[in-house]
Amino acid sequence: MTARVLVVDDILANVKLLEARLQAEYFEVLTAFSGPEALDVCARERVDVVLLDVMMPGMDGFEACRRLKAAPATQDVPVIMVTALDQPSDRLQGLEAGADDFLTKPVDEIALITRVKNLARLKMLDDEMALRAASTDQITLARDAAALLDRSNAAGRLLLVDDHPRSAARILAPLSKVHDTFIERDLQLAMDKINKFNFDLVIVSLGLTNADGLRLCSQIRSLERTRHLPLIILVDPGDDARLLRGLDIGVNDYVIRPVDRHELLARVKTQIRRKRHSDFLRNSLEESVEMAVTDQLTGLHNRRYLETHLRGLLDEAQTNGRALSILITDIDYFKRINDTHGHDAGDIVLRDFAGRLRRHIRGIDLACRYGGEEFVVIMPDTEREVARHVGERLRECIADAPFAISSAVSLTVTASVGISTLQSLDDTPLTLIKRADSALYEAKRLGRNQVVGEAA
Repeated sequence: MTARVLVVDDILANVKLLEARLQAEYFEVLTAFSGPEALDVCARERVDVVLLDVMMPGMDGFEACRRLKAAPATQDVPVIMVTALDQPSDRLQGLEAGADDFLTKPVDEIALITRVKNLARLKMLDDEMALRAASTDQITLARDAAALLDRSNAAGRLLLVDDHPRSAARILAPLSKVHDTFIERDLQLAMDKINKFNFDLVIVSLGLTNADGLRLCSQIRSLERTRHLPLIILVDPGDDARLLRGLDIGVNDYVIRPVDRHELLARVKTQIRRKRHSDFLRNSLEESVEMAVTDQLTGLHNRRYLETHLRGLLDEAQTNGRALSILITDIDYFKRINDTHGHDAGDIVLRDFAGRLRRHIRGIDLACRYGGEEFVVIMPDTEREVARHVGERLRECIADAPFAISSAVSLTVTASVGISTLQSLDDTPLTLIKRADSALYEAKRLGRNQVVGEAA
């Protein structure tokens, strides 16, 4: 993994030590020797993770972290506090300042590297989603909404997996006051609940009596539906091997027993905040991808998607010797509708036309808006005669029922249809479309409101 890590410490020896450790793992390392210098570096450079000392003259690490998390450009950069402070109140202060983790000096090298890798990976995933979402005008909305989510104290839905009643009760007590919290003692039942409900966070005890909590964590990370679900593990003191294994699996955070309730609540809050931010970016990306391949007026797939999809279906049909037909349909005298009743009326007709296409094609068929009043239907595994029957059914569903423009106005609309079918290995998407378009032109020439197939 390649990531840029900013090391911030007012003591040169500490900076050099961390720099050497990180460079040995092929991280790109930036350095700063004060809080203001760290803020300046983050404002000028891309930084994936910040290792931030707390005890610095002037601006301490807590204040530097608060400023990083308050700035829109750096609010999503993970911050790990690295300090000699070891009291629960110090960890809590760091977490409340927005830190993603809090490590005590002397820092275990393996734990540090594993932690940096984990947070850098999450940061890079978020950055990639944000970059893709930025291809649309939705990114400003996404950023604003994410900022609102970051400030939200809305309760989350949590699952605690622990089979020790007294331990579970102590953990459940503070969580249930803030969040909607469920508890499960059996791993399989826990996984069933995770698949059934939309949890914001799962907390897994590694001290289960007859089961391995890491196996549940691994299973959660291996499934598409749950791989982004935040995980916190509860670890006994000295169980470093299992802790590191958990971090390597992809666990987001951990709490050492005995659990400090304030620290637990702070870490839970941090993970829920990061999940909501990531979910928003992921949803924005999905919406932007959908927008890129969808016609906004009709909701059908657009020409870009059609061309890509048709190419794949054609290759498959030619490779496997299967049939493939396409249909092009065009609304007759559509310009007259716009000129007489206005473009709003034309849009109503287009939307209704698209809806009728959806309802009268088969599940395997794909309807797309090709442009203007022209639509294409791709029909896999469909011979010429079957395609003609589909075309006739579509023509009839358009002509048989008037299009309601308003409560007082309805229009009789007809459509012409042209059909082409895969003929040889030399066929391309372009030749199929051209032959269907020629058949459509012939249908128009013959008087419209009819179906014409290409010449056999």
